[in-house]
Amino acid sequence: MSDASAGPDGPPPDAVPDAPAVPDSPLADTVLARLTEVYAPAADPERAEGAAAYMKHIAPFLGIPTPERRALARTVLAGTGRPDERDCTAIALRCWQLPEREYHYFAVDYLRRYVSSCSSGFLPVLHHLVTTVPWWDTIDALAAHVAGPLVTAEPVLARAMDRWIDDDDLWVARTALLHQLRYKEATDTDRLFGYCLRRADHPDFFIRKAIGWALREYAKTDPAAVRDFVEGARARLSPLSVREALKNL
Repeated sequence: MSDASAGPDGPPPDAVPDAPAVPDSPLADTVLARLTEVYAPAADPERAEGAAAYMKHIAPFLGIPTPERRALARTVLAGTGRPDERDCTAIALRCWQLPEREYHYFAVDYLRRYVSSCSSGFLPVLHHLVTTVPWWDTIDALAAHVAGPLVTAEPVLARAMDRWIDDDDLWVARTALLHQLRYKEATDTDRLFGYCLRRADHPDFFIRKAIGWALREYAKTDPAAVRDFVEGARARLSPLSVREALKNL
């Protein structure tokens, strides 16, 4: 779902932080056994090579096209029932332990579907997912469809986003920038505009792009507010951020 294209230098050499503990979960046992059993035979080495190259070799791929991958995921999940937060944690972390990117995509889609089963206690897990094997293909969905709904459900978590926006890890900051992407009229404009200004001088393509994308998306709800903000902050925003923000205005 990302609006980003890969920057010219590929993924940064981020250190992998310690992972949260994987809780026991019979549901996760079932899902992971089915997942590896179903996905592995569908691998296409030639397609996998192309996908890995497109994603700057952030991870190896199985080479399963998205429509087929999601159809296989429905087979994996048939009859499994609704998870609780413990199950979501176990499934996400165990998928992230597998090298091929399609398993990470499965976890992201699973969390998007069941984010309402999770609470503020899931935030350390989300932070791990954001900072481990990070690239826009997982980060953007986690920001808009996991971080965003978690903050909506528990508004006190906006304070965590206030910390994340200042993080030295660009992917953590990008998550904070994009977590309101689907909020529309519920957008906290003080936070949106404030976050954009706080990271306006960031040199990285992915932060500058995210600033513009967040503003452009909110412009669908309140174009005048975005136009006024950009005009007032033009001297601080990068040309990329300004161009992206005003693209449809």
